[in-house]
Amino acid sequence: MHLRAFRRSDLDTLYEIDQACFPPGVSYGKGELAGFIAGRGSRTWIAEEGGQIVGFLIADRAGLRAAHIVTIDVRAEYRRRGVGRILMDAAEEWAREQKVEVIYLETAEDNLVAQRFYQTRGYTKVEKVEGYYANSRAAWVMAKSLKAGG
Repeated sequence: MHLRAFRRSDLDTLYEIDQACFPPGVSYGKGELAGFIAGRGSRTWIAEEGGQIVGFLIADRAGLRAAHIVTIDVRAEYRRRGVGRILMDAAEEWAREQKVEVIYLETAEDNLVAQRFYQTRGYTKVEKVEGYYANSRAAWVMAKSLKAGG
């Protein structure tokens, strides 16, 4: 498996993966994904294996001191194979290079598997946001300090 940069021709596949990973109201529309990817200060990593996209992560700058993981998506059949870890490693390293102090994300309050994954990486629950998703589900904001020693 290897990581590479986003190509415009990837958008349809990323949209399909996002739709498969998340329910309606949590998943993004194709235009939303394109907007996040094209955003100023945004970075997208594509995980490939055997020429197939198996996962991706979109992150962006959130002010001077923070980075935001917009979404991390891994095809179901590639979960628990280290794809998420590799994508998160890349995003966190990029954030450190950007000299940000904290990296954060949102995850559905009932997505316990994702919460455990992030907690093992040093993320902590910061705030519960009721009605965060379009389907009215609540989300946890989880954050990790990137300061030296943090």
